[in-house]
Amino acid sequence: MFKSTVWFLTGSQHLYGEQTLAQVADNSRQVVDRLNEASLAVEVVWKPVLTSKDAIRRAMLEANSDDDCIGVIAWMHTFSPAKMWIAGLDALAKPLLHLHTQANVELPWSTIDMDFMNLNQAAHGDREFGYIESRLGIARTTVVGHVSNPQVTDQIDVWMRAAAGVRAARSMNLVRFGDNMRNVAVTEGDKTEAEHVFGISVNTYAVNDLVDAVAGVDPAQAEQLAQQYEELYRVAPELRRGGERHSALVYSAQLEIALRGFLQAHDAMAFTTNFEDLGGLRQLPGMSVQRLTMDGYGFGAEGDWKTAALVRVAKVMGAGLPGGASLMEDYTYHLSPGAEKILGAHMLEVCPSLTTATPSVEIHPLGIGDREDPVRFVFTADPGAGIVAALSDMRDRFRLTANTVQLVAPDEPMPKLPVGSAVWRPAPDLYTSAACWLAAGAAHHTVMSTALRPQHWREFARMVATEFALIDATTTRDGFEDRLRWNAAYYRLARGI
Repeated sequence: MFKSTVWFLTGSQHLYGEQTLAQVADNSRQVVDRLNEASLAVEVVWKPVLTSKDAIRRAMLEANSDDDCIGVIAWMHTFSPAKMWIAGLDALAKPLLHLHTQANVELPWSTIDMDFMNLNQAAHGDREFGYIESRLGIARTTVVGHVSNPQVTDQIDVWMRAAAGVRAARSMNLVRFGDNMRNVAVTEGDKTEAEHVFGISVNTYAVNDLVDAVAGVDPAQAEQLAQQYEELYRVAPELRRGGERHSALVYSAQLEIALRGFLQAHDAMAFTTNFEDLGGLRQLPGMSVQRLTMDGYGFGAEGDWKTAALVRVAKVMGAGLPGGASLMEDYTYHLSPGAEKILGAHMLEVCPSLTTATPSVEIHPLGIGDREDPVRFVFTADPGAGIVAALSDMRDRFRLTANTVQLVAPDEPMPKLPVGSAVWRPAPDLYTSAACWLAAGAAHHTVMSTALRPQHWREFARMVATEFALIDATTTRDGFEDRLRWNAAYYRLARGI
C-alpha cells in the first residue's frame, strides 16, 4: 500500500432528517471499510457526510492542501442537489473518482417501503451528480457496482495507481546531465509546457558536476559496493576481486554512489545521460543506471527527459505489482511470416526489473561514447504480457501512445548480444502496430512495463488532460488514423482560441 490516502466523500441533504443522515454516515463508513479490506493500493479515509455548499467547498480545499491525499472518491448515497457541488468541484485540483454504488447488493423485495427508497437512492442521486460533473466539464473516472465485486475494486485500484502516478509527476524533479543527443528530434520537447501539464521540473546540470561527485567518492566505499555486487549477481571472473578488470567494476560502483548522492541532493527521482556528453567520465553509466532504476528512479538515454519521466511514473503506478518497468527501444525486427516479433534493447541501461532471473554483470566494448568499456547487467526479459508507452511533444499538445505486447523467449540464445533485452509480439500484429505507431509520431524510446495494463495509462492520461492513443488487439490502421484526426481537432478546440 502506498504511503498516501484517498478521501471518501458522501453526499446527502437535510431533507430526510437526522435519523436518515446518521444511517447514511454509518453506511458510508461500511463502504470505506469494505474498500480497505480489499487491499487496495491506497488507504481510503472516510470523511463526514456533506450536506451543504460551504461544507463541500471546504472539503475540496482541504483535500487540495493535504499532501498525503492523492485523490477524492465521491458517492451520492441519497439525492444530493448538485448545485451545492459547483463551487467544490470547481475548487478541486486532485483526481476525482465518482463511485456509483449503493449500500445493499440485493433489494429486500418483501419489505421495501418509502423510507428504504429515500435512504438508498444513489440510482438517481448519482445521476444528479453526474449531470453537474458533465455540465462543468469535470474530468473524472466513473466506477459502477457494489464494492463487494472484485471488478469494482480492481477499477478503483487502477484509478488509485494512476493518481499516485500523477502525484509523482507533479512533484518530480528531473536531472539532465548535459543536453539531448545532437540532431535528434523526438527527444526534444517543451519543458515549460511539461511542467504546466504534468508538473515535472526538468533542469540541466553539467556532466562535470557528476564527474566531481564521482571523484569525491570514498574508494573504500566503492570497493565495498563492488563486493556487494559479487554477492548479489553473477559477476564475470575478470571483474571480480583479483580479476584483471576489477577496477572497472569499482568505477561502476563509484558512478552509482555519485549518481545516487547527486539525485538525492537535488530531490530528483528521474535523470538522463548522453553518450555524446560524458566530460571526464571514464565510462558511460551502465550498471549504475540499471541499479538506480531497480530502486524506482526514472531514466532516459541520450537526454530523453520525457521517457525518464514516464519510467518514473510507471515505477510508481506499478509498485507492489508483479513485473517491472524500464527504458526500452525498438531495435530490430524478426520478419519471418507468421512469426513476426520485435527485439528491443538499449546500449546499456535496460532495467533488470523485467526479469525474475539473476542478471550477469559483464564488461564489453561499446562502439560509441569514446570511453572505456562500460560494465552492465546482461539478461533477457521474462515472457508474459506487457505494454510499451511513449510520450511525444506534438507542438500543441503531448500525446501518450501505448501498445499492448506479449513478451516471448528469443527463438535462439543470443550469446553475442551483451545487453539487457526483450523480445515481444505487438498487438494486433507487427505490421499494424508499427504502421499505427509511426502514424502517431510516437518515440523510438519507450517505457516497457510488465506490471501495468492499458487502463493505468488511460487513467493517467485522463487525469493530466493528455491525448491517449492505444494500439491493441482491436486496432485497425484506418480506425487508428481516423482517431488521430479526431483527436487533433478535439485537442485544438479544447485549448481555446
